[in-house]
Amino acid sequence: MRKQSPKSQDKRMFFLLNLAQKKLFKHVDSVCEAELGASVTQMAALMYLAKAPGCLQKDLAAVLDLNKSAVTGLITRMEKNALVTRTVHEHDGRAVLLNVTPDGLSKVTRLLPMIETLNNEFTDEFSEQELATVLRFLNFILQKF
Repeated sequence: MRKQSPKSQDKRMFFLLNLAQKKLFKHVDSVCEAELGASVTQMAALMYLAKAPGCLQKDLAAVLDLNKSAVTGLITRMEKNALVTRTVHEHDGRAVLLNVTPDGLSKVTRLLPMIETLNNEFTDEFSEQELATVLRFLNFILQKF
């Protein structure tokens, strides 16, 4: 792949971040759908639930930055596809606890090498110093805003 010279590169930072995020998300989502039969958002939820079994639905919403109705719809679709189970909290009937099913865990296991491959595409293209700058930049955004 031929790299653009610095003078010909687009320098509209916010615009490029937005386009890059959308393009990367669309690519990863299509790969997840094709390879795993689940959306990238569903896979993010499964990865979190695999590490936090029995978590509250509201906690998953916070981690995924989804509103209440969006996470309810997400979990409904995932439950329909036998990826998660929902149970009512024994002390608070309004609280919903989430757990990954064996099928959901299988998808997480299959996703991990895919994530490694994607990460390798980044690390193979850029030097350690460039990656450190990108990571510092992304963490700056997350902390600042």
